[in-house]
Amino acid sequence: MVKIISDSTSDLTKELIDKLDISVIPLHILLGNDEYRDGIDITPDKIYEWADENKTTPKTSAVSIDDTIEMFKCVLEKDRDIVAFAISEDMSTTANVFRLAARELEAEDRIHVIDSENLSTGIGHLVVEAAVMAGKGMSAADIEKNILELRPRVRASFVVDTLTYLHRGGRCSGLAAMAGGVLKLHPRIEVNNGKMNPGKKYRGRMKNVVLDYVKDMEEDLKKAKKDRVFITHSGCDKEIVDEVKNYLKQLDVFDEIYETRAGGVISSHCGPGTLGVLFIAGE
Repeated sequence: MVKIISDSTSDLTKELIDKLDISVIPLHILLGNDEYRDGIDITPDKIYEWADENKTTPKTSAVSIDDTIEMFKCVLEKDRDIVAFAISEDMSTTANVFRLAARELEAEDRIHVIDSENLSTGIGHLVVEAAVMAGKGMSAADIEKNILELRPRVRASFVVDTLTYLHRGGRCSGLAAMAGGVLKLHPRIEVNNGKMNPGKKYRGRMKNVVLDYVKDMEEDLKKAKKDRVFITHSGCDKEIVDEVKNYLKQLDVFDEIYETRAGGVISSHCGPGTLGVLFIAGE
């Protein structure tokens, strides 16, 4: 059976990873001179604490070539081909590290690297779909073909509670961040063709903002691929997450509604309180 591998930015739950036999290779997070592996020896809360103390955003880096070669080699030795998913190439060199590892192992014909053109559970949707296909005995080449056809239909967006982290990371000007704080503005960030772009700006308390954001997607949600939807957040009040979950349940569209917590890399750049509803558009 084909092995599905993802980098750590796919933000899937341990339950899904274990159930679907997915392996994860961590990106790295640098807090000053200290380096950590995303999802293994660092938590988002520790990242927030460090970022606030140092008034800066942590640096993040791609998966290591050594970690990648080690995992790929172990899988290949079990006579399994690989489909490996990476965060958008516009955001990281991880996909290229995967390709270099495949070349080093002289296994480019057996390792299929997919640039997700996405982040967080935008990647996660594709990873899960691929794992389901692998479970049905589909070949790596056929999985890649099907995933590339599905990729443009992934809808990934989120609303940000604070602009501070985007400002620290150079994605938002100081003036915009200050104005956003004063006016209580919460921008919607959308992922299109592998790039993050600002969308509608919401104003007010985050609880109301999040519900307005989800309701704005209602027509698209009603037409979405029904298998699953992800509510992914970087540390939101349980009350807010539960309201979103209840709203999605009332739509009576999705077979599964998953809540996931964004990992260290994604949280480093968006900050606490961010929430997104990510789904696959209907055909």
